[in-house]
Amino acid sequence: MILRGLILTPIVDDALAGFSGRRNNALSRWLSLACLAIYLVLVMVLWTTQDSAAITPNGTWLAQIDWPWIPQPGIRLHLGLDGLSLLLILLTLGLGIMSVIASWSEITERVGFFHFNLILTLAGVISVILALDLFLFFFFWELMLVPIYFLIAVWGHERRIYAPIKFFLFTQGSGLLMFAAIVALTIFNYRHVLRLSRGTP
Repeated sequence: MILRGLILTPIVDDALAGFSGRRNNALSRWLSLACLAIYLVLVMVLWTTQDSAAITPNGTWLAQIDWPWIPQPGIRLHLGLDGLSLLLILLTLGLGIMSVIASWSEITERVGFFHFNLILTLAGVISVILALDLFLFFFFWELMLVPIYFLIAVWGHERRIYAPIKFFLFTQGSGLLMFAAIVALTIFNYRHVLRLSRGTP
């Protein structure tokens, strides 16, 4: 239940801020700030109330979700929350709130779309922090890069056309290497499991 709230809250905030910006720029700003502040308070409450009773019987996760997603290659929707990831989420939300405040007077055009991309980026970062499945980590990593591209291309300053193209090439190049490594690890692990099932070392 905790992880569902941690994931769904930025998505709801994202939709509210994005659509409200079409009618009222100030409303989009206030909704983004209020939702992120509420989210931060909830995470801090979780931080202060965590104890040994919250640890799951099968490990040291404060909360965990493990659902099947793509069963053939063994890809699962596996998310976990521990003390370190909780600290990283607090840091992410703090930076997000500062970003909204800093953009208050700086961003004057397409305000709703700006906050849509900003919060989508934060949601991607939080999902990357919580991801325990390697493919899921890669999926959220790539998803996070899309709104960052628009943030640079639309609201950047000097050379804002050149910068996102360079950003895209570098991130996709590194992402391709990451994906190749994931595929190689999957093949190696599959062969290892296959050898064990046949009784060969």
